[in-house]
Amino acid sequence: MTEVSVSHTDPLWRRIGAWMDERFPAANALLFFILYLASAVVAREGASDGDESGLQWLDILACLVTWSLFLLIRIFDEHKDYAIDVINHPQRVLQSGRITLTHLKTLGAVAIVVQLVFSWLTAGDVGAMVWAIMFAYLCLMGVEFFCGEWLEKQLLLYALTHMAIMPLIVWWLAVLANPEVQFTPVLIAMMSLAFVSGFCFEITRKTRGPEEERDTVDSYTKILGVNGATYLVFALVSAMVINQITLLWLAGVSWLIIYAVLAVLVWVLAIKSLMKFLKNPTLEGRENNEKAVAITMLLGYVLVIAGLLIGGGA
Repeated sequence: MTEVSVSHTDPLWRRIGAWMDERFPAANALLFFILYLASAVVAREGASDGDESGLQWLDILACLVTWSLFLLIRIFDEHKDYAIDVINHPQRVLQSGRITLTHLKTLGAVAIVVQLVFSWLTAGDVGAMVWAIMFAYLCLMGVEFFCGEWLEKQLLLYALTHMAIMPLIVWWLAVLANPEVQFTPVLIAMMSLAFVSGFCFEITRKTRGPEEERDTVDSYTKILGVNGATYLVFALVSAMVINQITLLWLAGVSWLIIYAVLAVLVWVLAIKSLMKFLKNPTLEGRENNEKAVAITMLLGYVLVIAGLLIGGGA
């Protein structure tokens, strides 16, 4: 990673921007926006009133609020991992003291207020309640469920407990889009897709080749070996694509075969990348895996949006 060029004497807004470039890049916003839009069209699936179905102008603001949630999650992680990151990544903007945890707490507080107010304004008491449930779980993640020393040694369980917030996020986003949303099979499939996708990406980014392994940094290749970790990603990518196609089938989209073929084609590319990594586990291979999994994830959400907007409920 290229070191961010910013000094202690630069304006605070620039130092915060440098931290975001390093730890929360703008490119990530695309995934957050698409996740909201997919949740929104699922929440409005089957609505007969044209004003209530599809996408709306308010969704633009909702996308930005969704972005603020993932910024808040990043801030929680920065606090949780600060001590170990000082050792492993002393060059980072936060760890080098160019910004402080207090700066991030202030930024996080603003994000919390924005989310809560927006939830109440768009979905009333229901929106505020669902946000509170999701936020309570995020707080539990922040304190690592009061068993951090033990949980950190159970890497797979750690990932599962932390990815469990994804269905709650989809529930909250769905309520923002439609306060009267019900737990339909399509919404449950969307919650499942978010969980599997997040879990898959988390495993992928911590499946490393020998050149990347460090004594003070955990990875799935350390506990499962290169073969075990890669085959786990293989299984999760496959589950993700099956989940995508199942969601579209449950929604009764027209021309399901076309969406399924597109999903499978991207799945083939992801598997091809994983097989290359299996034969030659390198940093470049891991980065290619991340890109392949990210594309598979993004395409899945785009297919959900397109399928439900164009031919949902057919």
